[in-house]
Amino acid sequence: MHLQYFNRDISWLTFNERVLNEAENKEVPLIERINFLAIYSSNLDEFYRVRMPVLRALKKISEKEESKINADEQATLLNQANDIILKQQIKYGKILTTELLPLLKENNITLLYNQPLPDSIAGQVSNYFLSEVLAYLQPVQLDADSSFFPENNKLYFIIQLITASGVEKQMLLNIPSDELPRFLSVKQDAEQYILFLDDIIRFNLDKLFVGYIINGCYSIKVTRDAELDLKDEYAGDLSEQIEKQLNKRDMGLATRFLYSGDMPLDVLQLASANLDLQKATLVEGGRYHNLKDLSSLPVNNPALQYDKWPAISPQQILISQPLAVTIAQGDILINTPYQSYSTILRFFNEAANNPDVEEINVTLYRVASNSRIVNALISAAKNGKKVRVVVELKARFDEANNLKWAKKMKSAGVEIIYSVTALKVHAKIALVKTRHGNRLSYSGLLATGNLNEGTARFYTDHVLLTTNHDLLRELELLFIFLAKREKPSSSNPIQFNHILVAQFNLQTRFLELIDREINLAKQGLPAVITIKMNNLEEKVMINKLYEASQAGVKISLIIRGICCLVPGVVGMSENITIKRIVDRYLEHGRVFIFNNNGNQEVFLGSADWMNRNIYHRIEVCFPVYNDAIKQELIKLIDYQLNDNVQAVMIDEHFNQVKPVLKGEAIQSQKAIYHYLSGKYSL
Repeated sequence: MHLQYFNRDISWLTFNERVLNEAENKEVPLIERINFLAIYSSNLDEFYRVRMPVLRALKKISEKEESKINADEQATLLNQANDIILKQQIKYGKILTTELLPLLKENNITLLYNQPLPDSIAGQVSNYFLSEVLAYLQPVQLDADSSFFPENNKLYFIIQLITASGVEKQMLLNIPSDELPRFLSVKQDAEQYILFLDDIIRFNLDKLFVGYIINGCYSIKVTRDAELDLKDEYAGDLSEQIEKQLNKRDMGLATRFLYSGDMPLDVLQLASANLDLQKATLVEGGRYHNLKDLSSLPVNNPALQYDKWPAISPQQILISQPLAVTIAQGDILINTPYQSYSTILRFFNEAANNPDVEEINVTLYRVASNSRIVNALISAAKNGKKVRVVVELKARFDEANNLKWAKKMKSAGVEIIYSVTALKVHAKIALVKTRHGNRLSYSGLLATGNLNEGTARFYTDHVLLTTNHDLLRELELLFIFLAKREKPSSSNPIQFNHILVAQFNLQTRFLELIDREINLAKQGLPAVITIKMNNLEEKVMINKLYEASQAGVKISLIIRGICCLVPGVVGMSENITIKRIVDRYLEHGRVFIFNNNGNQEVFLGSADWMNRNIYHRIEVCFPVYNDAIKQELIKLIDYQLNDNVQAVMIDEHFNQVKPVLKGEAIQSQKAIYHYLSGKYSL
C-alpha cells in the first residue's frame, strides 16, 4: 500500500541528498563540486536549527494524553531522519577525501585535511599564528564549576592538558572563524597549500599552553534552536520584541552536539555535562566542522569553475529614455539571473529621483546586506516623496539585517509598516504613483523572488514590470490594507479579481483553476496543468491535484525542495510527474500554467503551496496578460520539463531517478541562457 503523502522533513533531506550528488558529479567543475559540499553543510545546519527541534518536540507532545500524534511513529521518523543524515555524512566524507582532495592535488593545490604540517611552510604558519591569530584566543577551563556557554554554530576545541606535576585539565578554546578567515593560503614554489584556521591553532598549541603536555585536541560545535518566541498578539513595538528575541536566539535550546570522532568517551561525557548539552542529539563528526566555509576556499583558477554567463540586457530596455516610458509601452519580464538585475535597480533609482513621482510603496522580505534598493527608497524620502515600506521583520535569519534597514529608513522619513506578529508578508511587490498635471499614472513591480540584488545573482526568478491598471489598482488596495496592520477576516473583505492574495482569494482561485481542468478532462478535452514551485506540502491543494489526476488531467510538477505529493500511484496520482532540478543556479521561481482548452493561462507569484504560505502569510500571485511574455514563460518551463541532464524524476517511493538520455541532451539552465541570449542582444 502506497503512502498518501510523503513526510515533509524526509522530503527535505532528499533534496539535500540531491545537492550532495552534485558534489559527486564529474561533469561539474572541481571548485563548484566543493561549493555543493558547502551548500549541503549550510542546509544541514539549518535543518538542525529549524526542523530538528520540531521532530524532537513532536515526540514529546505525543506523550500527552490529549495528543493524537502516535509516539512510535514520531520516534520512527526521528530515527529515520538521523539515519539518513548519518549515511549522507559518510558519503560526504568519501566524496571530499577520496575524490575532491586528490583532484585539487592534481592542480598543485593541497588542502591540508587531517594531515601534518609540512616543514617547508611551518615557519610561515607559526608567524601567522603569533601575529594574527593569538590575539583572538580565549581559553577557559572546563570543569563542574564552568559557566561557559558555547554559542550557536561557533567552533571550539576541547583540549586535554597535563601539568608538569601530572595533573590533567580540560580546556575549552574558541576557534575565531567569525573574526578571521577560515583558510590560510601559503605558496611554496609551484604548490599552493591551504590550511584550516583550526589547524593553524592546533599546530601551535604549544605556544599558547606553555609548560603543559598536550594530550588531546578535539573539535566541537553546538547547534541551537532558531525559533523566536514571539507573542501572537503584541501591542508594543514589534521591532523591540524582535530585537529582544534576537539576543536570545543564540541562547536557545541545543539541538545538536557535534564532536570529532576521536574524542574519548569520558571527555565527551564531561563536555556534555559541564556544557549542559545532555538533551542535544549527539552527532559524531570529523576533524572539521562548519564545512559550509568551503565556499570561501581561496582558489582562483577559472578552469576549475563554471564558465561565465554574463547577464543579458533585454533589448527593449533603452538608456536613451526613462524606464517608466519603456514600461508604459509594454510589460517587461526580467528573468534573473540570466538577465541583468540592473533594470530592477533602475526602476527604483529613477522613481526616487523623478520629480513627478509622488509615492512609492514596496514590500521587503529579505534585504541585501548593502541594499541599493533601500538606499534608493531613502533618497526618495529625502527627495520629498511619500515612501511606504512594509518590512517583514520575521524573515528567519534575516531579522537583524531587516531591522537595521528599517531603522535607517525610518530615520530618513520613510513610513515603516511591520506586519502583525502572527502573519508574515511574503509578497514581492512595489507600486509607484506619478502625477502628470491632474492625472495620476501607476507603474508596478510584481516578482517571484525577494527584492535583493545579492541573491538575484544565483536565484532564478521572474520580475514583471507593468502599467496594467487592473493589476496595479488591486496592488494599491492591498497596500492600503497592509497599512492598517490587520489580519484578514470577514470584517475586512477585499475583492481581488486579478491578483491572487493569500488569506483572501489565492487558494480559492487556484482550486477553481484546477476544477476547470477537471471539467475539461471529463468532457474528453485536453486538460493539462504545469506547476513549478519550491515546496509542495498543503494537503487541500495536494488532494485537489490527486482529484485532477484521477479525472485524467495531465499534471507536470517541478518541485525543488519539499514535496509531500506522491506521484505515479495507480488510482491516485498516475497522471502526475515530479521533476527536481539542481544546477549552478538555485531554482526559485513559482510558475503556474493551466491549459484552459488551449487558451493557456499563466500565473507567477511568491507563494509555494505550503501551510505557512497559504494560511499564515500575505502572498501575491498574479496573471500574465502579455501574450509574448506568456509564451516566453511557457518556453522556459518547456526547457525544464525536458531537462535530461540536471533533472531527476521523483517516483512513488521518493527515489530520485535520472531520466533516460534519449536524443539531444538538454540542460535546462544552459538552454534557457542560450535562448534568452539569442532573443536579446548581449
